[in-house]
Amino acid sequence: MNINVKKNSKTWIVYILRCSDGSLYTGITNNIEKRLAAHHQGKAAKYTRSRRPLELLATGAAMERSAAMRLEIKIKRQPKEKKLSALKKHAPKKSSTAAATSKARIVAGEDKSLFSPEALKAAAGLWQVSLKKIHRKIPVQGSPERSAFRVVLEDRDKRFFVLEQIASQSVAGRKQIAAILDLLAAKNLPQINPYLTDEKGNHLLEHQNNFWQLSPFVPGVELNREKYIFDKWRGTALADFLIALRRKSQKMTLAGSRGVFSLRNYIYKLVREINLYNKDIKNDINSVVGFLDKDFLPAYEQLPVAFCHGDYHPLNMIWSTDSIRCVIDWEFCGLKSELYDVANLIGCVGMENPHSLSGNLVGTFTGKMKKSGLISKTSWTYLPEFIIALRFAWLAEWLRRKDRNMIRLERDYMKLLMDNKTVLQKAWL
Repeated sequence: MNINVKKNSKTWIVYILRCSDGSLYTGITNNIEKRLAAHHQGKAAKYTRSRRPLELLATGAAMERSAAMRLEIKIKRQPKEKKLSALKKHAPKKSSTAAATSKARIVAGEDKSLFSPEALKAAAGLWQVSLKKIHRKIPVQGSPERSAFRVVLEDRDKRFFVLEQIASQSVAGRKQIAAILDLLAAKNLPQINPYLTDEKGNHLLEHQNNFWQLSPFVPGVELNREKYIFDKWRGTALADFLIALRRKSQKMTLAGSRGVFSLRNYIYKLVREINLYNKDIKNDINSVVGFLDKDFLPAYEQLPVAFCHGDYHPLNMIWSTDSIRCVIDWEFCGLKSELYDVANLIGCVGMENPHSLSGNLVGTFTGKMKKSGLISKTSWTYLPEFIIALRFAWLAEWLRRKDRNMIRLERDYMKLLMDNKTVLQKAWL
């Protein structure tokens, strides 16, 4: 299958700056000298304007603009300690020694923490965990935005845990997620990692006005971001878990459920805001909504509903060399249209590389999901439209961050999916 992807000249690079507060900023440009000058003048980005002076740490090899934008988002999703190594994989053949020395200075400053060893020892003690060592340099997989702070701890029995500080406004939601994971564990759903409780059964514990959660640390193998999206065996593993989740959750009672999420209402609300505040993309986004309004959105509320992970994609897994060890980041789980997780996974894989939409991972995954019979034929009919519709959630995130590059990339990806709808339907359905 040939997906029509437009080619651009290879003049764009990804770069990483160190800000005065020690944070890292990732961006793309086709003129690094001009872009750096704009950063130093406070004109390039709102984030760096208040964090000057700035230092250029590394630049990547020249590539097409769309590839640079995809690499940018990959790096932004990485924890701070892995951003430079992620860019190094795409470095020019002749790398700068200045970048290497800058990297050493960054690593030397990473031991700074919001919490002292004494505070972390006291927090771990709430679960009767006797702290031996704090492993600040062990990366924790999953989105760093899911908690206010997190770190790997080791106790005196050589067991490893992830300790997370939870923002007060997220406490109720995290309690519900912990309860859901306990229900799924009680139904023997494999590859989940429930939160630990104290002797009274509480998942979230408070200490000195901070809320904490603790879970066993699950080590994993880092994904090769260039290759994993074409791995056939991953498609099988991803389908197997989703099939098991669907079957185990069919008769599950969700206490305090937030009701069925309406993607249609979410899109209409976001588009109203775009029409008011983002007029530069208004016409393009309205054309996408017009496309969805033809068939998908009018039928959306009648599609069957099921319990869904809510953010199901390969980066929300902890992988071994040949299987899924653990499925993580359940913040958006709940009752949704039954095709939600399938569409989200395919959309995220395609965002990494549009050619993966016709690759082994997606083909194996969709084939096994269809064979399971757990999703109705009506829902499958709308798979391309569903993928496009779910990109509005990502678009909303880029709008919130005012990330112009990612907004443009998301818009272009929606258009690519629209233009290739017939080709994709033949491949998947």
